[in-house]
Formats: sequence, C-alpha cells, structure tokens
Amino acid sequence: MRRFTILIIISCFMFACQGETPTGSTADLDTLYSWMSGSFASTTQAAADSNYFDIRLEMIPIWQNHPGHWLYVEQAVAGYEDRPYRQRVYELEQGPEDTLLSHVYLLPRPERFIQQPAALNQLTPDSLIDRAGCSIHLVRRDSAFVGGTQGRQCVSSLHGATYATSNVEVRPDRLTSWDQGFDLADIQVWGAEQGGYVFDKIAAK
Repeated sequence: MRRFTILIIISCFMFACQGETPTGSTADLDTLYSWMSGSFASTTQAAADSNYFDIRLEMIPIWQNHPGHWLYVEQAVAGYEDRPYRQRVYELEQGPEDTLLSHVYLLPRPERFIQQPAALNQLTPDSLIDRAGCSIHLVRRDSAFVGGTQGRQCVSSLHGATYATSNVEVRPDRLTSWDQGFDLADIQVWGAEQGGYVFDKIAAK
C-alpha cells in the first residue's frame, strides 16, 4: 500500500501537481493572440450605416521577450490616426477552465507612445495601470472567440456613466466590439446603440 501511494505521489509531480490545463487551451490562447494582432477598420460598416464612424484600430504585439501575450492598442477616427482617442495595453492569458482573459491596462503618459509602439520597450508591465473589473472573458465557439465584461464591475465616469460593458467577438478576419456606458439607473449614456462596431482586418501584425 505504501509503495502504491509513493507511485501516485511521483506521478503527481511528473504530470499534474501544477493543475491540469484544459485540452487545447494553449493553442486557443495563441490563436486568439494571432487573430487580435493586426490593423483593423470599420470602413465597410460606416459606409453602409451612418450611425457608425470609420474607426481605425491597431493592435500590435509588444514585449515578446516578456512572459505572456501583450498587445498595444490604439483606436482613432480615420484620418486622425495621430490623435487616438483610446490607448490601452491588453494582456491575454488562460483563465479558469476553457476561459481566456483579456486584461485591460492604462498607460502612464500615453501620448509618448502614439504610433510608436517600440517606445513601450522603456516600460515594464508593472508600470501599467490595471483597469480592475474591465477584463474580457472569452470562450471558443467554433471559428470565433466570444465574451465580454462581467456585470457592472468595469467602473466608468465618461459622460455621466457609472459603469461600462464591452461585448466582443473575435474571428480570423474581423473583430466586433460593442462598448457601452450606463448610469446608476442602467440607462445608456455613451456608446453605439444598435450593435457593436465591426472591424475588418486589413493587415496582420
């Protein structure tokens, strides 16, 4: 009996002591990172529906010598790419079970990095400002990753909001993102009303 117990302990250290990783999770994480990396535009949607602007979205891999999957993100109205209205860093990681997480961070003095992602090499991940509660929780659904923020956890004060939500679908050739802000009465105060922005991938990174 003692010998049997020792064999189980040895097997644990060889194969499972760190906890089991869901089958395919590493591959899914790499796939999500690849699909999210690139240049995107909502030009087609904006041409078909005047409720949407032509927005350019850049998601650029950074810190590839650091552990993890990191993206620098700029979002700007077409023609004003040198004046992005949103700059973020996303960190992709494996979550519980089959969930993948996209953590959202703010940059200190973000104007330093506009159209200069290489300048981020002067920073380290611990320089970032965590947007606690704003992580996107994604799961694989056939040829897409779908998910969003959870509940009212993502705090926002933009245009009188108290919290924000974000729902996302990532496919190989496009990304759909629906960001909305709500006040205390759960009335929407900013963001698209009819549905998310559809960004076609126009170049890989």
